[in-house]
Amino acid sequence: MPLTFVRSDMTRTAVVAGVGPGLGASLARRFDREGCDVALFARSPGFVEALAGELDSGLAVTVDVADPDAVAEGFETVREAFGPVDLLAFNASGASWTGLLESDLEGFRGALAVGVEGAFLCAREAVSDMVENDGGTVLFTGATTSVRGREGAVGFSAAKFGARGLAESMARELAPRGIHVAHVVVDGQILAPGTDTGDRAEHEYLDPDAIANEYWNLVEQDRSTWTLELDLRPHVEPF
Repeated sequence: MPLTFVRSDMTRTAVVAGVGPGLGASLARRFDREGCDVALFARSPGFVEALAGELDSGLAVTVDVADPDAVAEGFETVREAFGPVDLLAFNASGASWTGLLESDLEGFRGALAVGVEGAFLCAREAVSDMVENDGGTVLFTGATTSVRGREGAVGFSAAKFGARGLAESMARELAPRGIHVAHVVVDGQILAPGTDTGDRAEHEYLDPDAIANEYWNLVEQDRSTWTLELDLRPHVEPF
């Protein structure tokens, strides 16, 4: 049985699905600093267990978001520990960087299973809590290829397009019920720990902590001015 935490009425329960050392970790740390109870979903336990130990109120949950039973069990673990979910950041993706002729059906289906079906499964679980309470927030991590197909990445592109469509449909459906759904286009490469910048300057990369700040701004937006889509790109020095 998971450890049960005391949850105050003002504490949000946040789930970050797809946590690695880049944006996922930054989101978890930012939500924790804002007083959230934070559940970290990842397929492998090692990194998220260490990260959860750094947080004031963190819970590592091993979940394959492409597995419906695992997703349901993961959210039930969160509810037992923290209570109903108020905030979901879906940050998971998985695909080989291959073009059409180099891709096989198994790999393509796998990309859709994680990036689209996983988003659907996690959103359905989280939103089922939100509609019973005072609403909530669902945030999807997109990419440049969410809006413009990328050569040599058919599975990744298709999955990101699918998640974007899911997010936009949910936003229109759920806004009247007090649930803010937003899709964040991360339009550039994230400077995660260990990134080899090569000949590129650091300002040509996106800072995951800065992105996490923008996610939190979306969480706190007034209901009269909710954002449907946010495009984040690196600062480019003028000539």
